[in-house]
Amino acid sequence: MRLFYLLMLSCFAFSVTAQDLPKALLTTPELSNYEKTSSYADVMAFIDAVSKGSNKITRISMGKSLEGKDIPVLVLANPKVSTPAEAKASGKPIIYIQGNIHSGEVEGKEAVQVMLREILHGDKGYLLDNQIILFAPIYNTDSNDKMEAGRRPSQEDSPKEVGIRENSQGWDLNRDGIKQEALETNGLIQNIIVPWDPALFVDLHTTNGVWHGYSLTWAPSYHTAGEKAPYDFTWDRILPEVTEQVKKKDNVYLGPYGYFYPQREGWPIKSISTYNHHPRYLVNQFGLRNRMAILSEAFAHERLYQRINSTYAFIREILEFTNKNGKEMLKVNAQAEAAAIQLVKEQGGKVSKGVRFEMTPLEEKIPAYRAYNYVEYEETEGNRPGKRYLRKPEIVELPDVVNYSAFTPTVTAILPKGYIIPAEFANIAEHLMKNGVKVTKLEKNVRATGQAYKATKLALAQRPFEKHNMATIEGAFENTTKKFGKGDYWVDLAQPLANLIFYMLEPESDDGLVTWNFFDEYFQKNGIDQKAVEYPVFKYFELK
Repeated sequence: MRLFYLLMLSCFAFSVTAQDLPKALLTTPELSNYEKTSSYADVMAFIDAVSKGSNKITRISMGKSLEGKDIPVLVLANPKVSTPAEAKASGKPIIYIQGNIHSGEVEGKEAVQVMLREILHGDKGYLLDNQIILFAPIYNTDSNDKMEAGRRPSQEDSPKEVGIRENSQGWDLNRDGIKQEALETNGLIQNIIVPWDPALFVDLHTTNGVWHGYSLTWAPSYHTAGEKAPYDFTWDRILPEVTEQVKKKDNVYLGPYGYFYPQREGWPIKSISTYNHHPRYLVNQFGLRNRMAILSEAFAHERLYQRINSTYAFIREILEFTNKNGKEMLKVNAQAEAAAIQLVKEQGGKVSKGVRFEMTPLEEKIPAYRAYNYVEYEETEGNRPGKRYLRKPEIVELPDVVNYSAFTPTVTAILPKGYIIPAEFANIAEHLMKNGVKVTKLEKNVRATGQAYKATKLALAQRPFEKHNMATIEGAFENTTKKFGKGDYWVDLAQPLANLIFYMLEPESDDGLVTWNFFDEYFQKNGIDQKAVEYPVFKYFELK
């Protein structure tokens, strides 16, 4: 009888708690039994409701979309801060978390709203003790509301209707990190990343269908030409602890991001492969900015409520970690930044760094990789007989799986002391400056000793990608001395964004400005089809 009354009391307490939450603080999935995702208007109404009466939140704007929608960013801090200067003065690390970069991948948008509610009106307010959090729940505002059924079949029609991947200009916002043609990318870089300078960037996605056995997979920022320390800290410290805590508290399995191919390798598979290293992906660009970043990919084949649950748990434990270890993260990032500058000062003109890379395996294998099991059978009918693989309903653990998520240079280039950009290429200087690069106009003539790149071939891809026929260049560097004059642009590489500048400006970079057609017109106008043409950006080793 005593047990009965205790159970009744606990049920009553739960029901009171549930009733105490105003309807305005419930998300669209919660109100629809997880059959619908939030519209833009739903998100904005939720932001208004969750902000009401709180002295710990400031709403700022990243900018406006093509359709004129404001892209909201919520600044959570205790005490409240409203500007980057106030945030910097606090000495606290800034953590930036965004959802909805691809509007069909909705659980990030929804999980961020739940996290907002739990921090401001629930029991997670302590997460503001030692950090400042920036939430951007609905990055791709316009495309969010272009909802139709059948857009994401791997999400098992949960929810049935979702928005489209590209923004209103037709760009994939997660392929725009270098060319930066989207309004959203420019708003993010110029109004958030550069002034607020987050120590950690978290980008929330859903996978495209691979049947691994995890509710969510993750990846760090692949450093390539950047400093290794922020990557190491993310890989060795943040991700293992977060994974362990989510399993302990939620009984949810997280694991490394990767694809596998039974048709190629047979079953059981022997390896997984991550996505590529290019800084066109926003997460990867942070490795070149000497900052940490995490890619989150919810498991597409789970139901919406499960994907929101795993994404929320992942965000929660990241913020638990950063609240405890943010000062150490700031120190790691600062040391990486100092190392990048010091390398230029001491070894500029002497040391080489990678500009093109290939995916290679990590030394350490995954000891027990979770995946849905497969059964093999022989197809004897049709035009393509051979082995086939059908997925089974059980999850198994595969031993010693090779993880292809390292990147080894295939082409290197000498790291210079800096670059000189001729005055007529003001657009290149402006592109660097909007990323936070310090660019100075020369006030007098200078004599620069270094290398000029003589291009002998410019090849454009036959098939467009992101409306670009990607360019690759062939040629060779020649040691030379050149004069530059007043009005030309000087980029001293001994500055915090040295590695990003290097990756953008090196002519043979696999994701630089040459790749994205910034110099096509120049090369073609100067007759590269008939003769060698000098790349206009000069890399210097000595400046007088």
